[in-house]
Amino acid sequence: MTSVNRPVWLGKPKPVAIALKGLALILISAVVIFPFLVVVSTSVATKKEIDANGGYLIWPAQISFEAYRQIFDGTQVTRSIVISVGVTVVGTAFSLFCTVLAAYGLSRKGSLFQRGLLTFVLITLLFGPGMIPVYLMVKQLGMLNTYWALIIPGAVSAFNIVIIRGFIQGIPQELFDAARMDGAGEWRILWSIVLPLSRAVVAVVGLFLAVGYWNNYFGPLLYLNDTEMWPLQLVMRSFVLENNITTTATHIPGQIAPPAQSIQMALVVIATIPILCVYPFLTKHMSKGMLTGAIKG
Repeated sequence: MTSVNRPVWLGKPKPVAIALKGLALILISAVVIFPFLVVVSTSVATKKEIDANGGYLIWPAQISFEAYRQIFDGTQVTRSIVISVGVTVVGTAFSLFCTVLAAYGLSRKGSLFQRGLLTFVLITLLFGPGMIPVYLMVKQLGMLNTYWALIIPGAVSAFNIVIIRGFIQGIPQELFDAARMDGAGEWRILWSIVLPLSRAVVAVVGLFLAVGYWNNYFGPLLYLNDTEMWPLQLVMRSFVLENNITTTATHIPGQIAPPAQSIQMALVVIATIPILCVYPFLTKHMSKGMLTGAIKG
């Protein structure tokens, strides 16, 4: 009997390979977890411990939430969190709506100006408009110092359109033909067939969009003149770089005020928690969205 040569990736891994993979996983996990542990520990540490450890520490002996109380009691952080959540939710929904519509239209042969619009979209992948033209466009549209300036300019990405378009093209044409024979229109096909089958890629793109809107600080810095409208990232940037945060918090007599390092790290934790809470719910969709389309047949 002749032996069949199997690919390397289908063979059983050797114990040495398994041990090396485990070691690599442990090292990578440590590299990722260690900085976050330092950030959380510093945010709840006392001023005495921070001064004794040179500004940062790994594990505090005494936990103090004074930095978080100082942030939420009389600062613009609470308002900026609400602003960031609103911009992220509205921006992500609006961007997904526009992206899915554009991707579906460009994926259907025979659509109006389908080839020309697709060429235009692909050109934008190579040539960006630049900061000054975008700023002038936002100014001409009267969106300066409004939240729409944070949503509309980056609502549609050619890369996201290409990704979702390729996914939709992988849906069997027989499903579309059967739906049209039953009298379904384009909106019905999009809502009842395309979106349910494209949940994985839509979830992945939605996560990328949400992270982009949540972490955006350059747009608010460029378009918003009123500090009362600043989102969380811009407030955090202002304090971390300039040690400047508007506060009316009352100081408790006899209690030491939290150090600047604790407030900085507490702001980082507050800005990170929402993404950490959303990410686990989209993990399964991310694996499907990345693999679907790579396997044919």
